[in-house]
Amino acid sequence: MFDTLITGGMVVNASGQLPADIGILDGRVAALLAPGEPAMARGFINASGKKVLPGLVDAHVHLREPGMTQKEDFESGTHAAALGGVTTILDMPTDDPWTATAQQLSDKMASAAGGIHVDVGFQAVVSKSCDSLEDLLALSPVSLELFTADVPVDYRFDSLDAVTEMLRRLAGTGAVIGVSPGDQSILEGAGLRERGVGIPAFLASRPPLAEAGGIARAVLAAAETGARVHVRQINSRLGVETWRRLQSMADVTVETTPQNLSFTSDDYETEGARLKGSPPFRGRDDVAALRLAVSEGLITIMATDHAPHSPAEKSAVYGSFADIPGGMPGLQTLLSVMLDLVAEEVLGLPDLVRICAYNPARRFGLGRSKGSIAVGSDADILIVDMDRSAVITNTEQASRAAYSPFHGKRTAGRLTDVFLRGARIVKDGTLITPSRGQVVRGAA
Repeated sequence: MFDTLITGGMVVNASGQLPADIGILDGRVAALLAPGEPAMARGFINASGKKVLPGLVDAHVHLREPGMTQKEDFESGTHAAALGGVTTILDMPTDDPWTATAQQLSDKMASAAGGIHVDVGFQAVVSKSCDSLEDLLALSPVSLELFTADVPVDYRFDSLDAVTEMLRRLAGTGAVIGVSPGDQSILEGAGLRERGVGIPAFLASRPPLAEAGGIARAVLAAAETGARVHVRQINSRLGVETWRRLQSMADVTVETTPQNLSFTSDDYETEGARLKGSPPFRGRDDVAALRLAVSEGLITIMATDHAPHSPAEKSAVYGSFADIPGGMPGLQTLLSVMLDLVAEEVLGLPDLVRICAYNPARRFGLGRSKGSIAVGSDADILIVDMDRSAVITNTEQASRAAYSPFHGKRTAGRLTDVFLRGARIVKDGTLITPSRGQVVRGAA
């Protein structure tokens, strides 16, 4: 007998769609049955006429805890994720303090345990000293993050030699290394040339050339060392073309974000601080190139770079546009915006599952339990009614940022139910079963 049987739905995996009933037992998918096949269960969920997807895995999230909880914390961030169908979060290490040691990672894991609404895996940062690496890896972070620009010097690998030598050291560990593709020399050069304080000066400090150079450096260093690398968000036409030409050289994957497919640099004039982030939004041609890359399957992973700030921080007066805290919320709207891209035929539903669930789960060592509806996997399941629409509003956002850059956008499809390891945690847009999330660990 199953604990729960979800009946009548169209199951969507990265490989395609098929009608099936889903038997859930002890938090896992126990069986995929032919529609209507007789089965006993303690509870039944009718998903007739609806799409049934695996819970999304967001590989790039800043939950802001510890040290920055005025912006977000584990409770508010995972609440937003649950409402948006993100059942697994991979949390970045750039909090206060940065997560660089085994003790810091252990403390962060302990702090999260028991107070999160969805599952969370943690990422650690690589420092130049890289002390006690074995102790850090023993805690199974889902990735090690390597930064190349715009971060404190202790964490900045700002040359090809520095990146290559650190990747050489890490290659034998089996860990995935997340690389943010910046260029410190361009930042410093622009700082000397550009004296403005407005939007044009900010855009000039982070041009597509910096991104493309960072992508090339990451791929070449991975090819040289054999390291497993994941390139963090890209959003320029030059970056996309660089990736297209070099991707086959090494074991490397790449991500972008929904906002990079939706906004251009022109939007800064009307939205200002709410959209300010890094990398900056690009021109219309860049957005078109990125959308094409998503359609072609060139982009491996869609993540949010959920990076909220408090309303007071975003609305304060700053000396320059570059000084505005960078980042915006995205967890709660990931599925909604992606469903809209499906309606626009930028990609199909199986493609959505592939880049928002299947690929990130496998790339970051969670593929045995996350990212698909398959026998043995965690029963992290979303039920979506494609015959209904939804409107994204600021008032519904659970993040402490208290807004969405997509406010007012009507999207195709409505998320009705969210299950985490077989337990329904969201029903009709309301969190009904809090604090069921667990800390998850990566596997090389």
